[in-house]
Amino acid sequence: MAFGGQFEDESQEMSEINMTPLVDVMLVLLIIFIITIPVINHAVKLDLPRASSQANDTKPESISLSIDTDGKVYWNDVLIDASDLKSRIAQTAAKSPQPELHLRADRKTPYERVAQVMAAAQAGGLSKIGFITEPQK
Repeated sequence: MAFGGQFEDESQEMSEINMTPLVDVMLVLLIIFIITIPVINHAVKLDLPRASSQANDTKPESISLSIDTDGKVYWNDVLIDASDLKSRIAQTAAKSPQPELHLRADRKTPYERVAQVMAAAQAGGLSKIGFITEPQK
């Protein structure tokens, strides 16, 4: 019995791989996929109703709060004192949607002053506080 070639002795083992069954299986799978793919892509055509809707993107305003080297506070580039800062924070926190507070501080501003302004903003009810920095050159 010779499967992969002629052997001198019947007791020798066959050392060649028979590729015929593998090719047969692959061809059967290929035919199955060719038949089933058009069935999978079949969809029911519907004439769906059209509606016009627009997203309501209401961007909250942003407030620029700057602190200079001397510890002076500027609300949108207008100099304010500590009592005016608390009242403006309370008015701003009552708005809906709540504005974002962009905090800018000079490089040489004492950290204590920045922490005091942040504490006043948190106590006043502002929850969105962002730090504005400049990238290194």
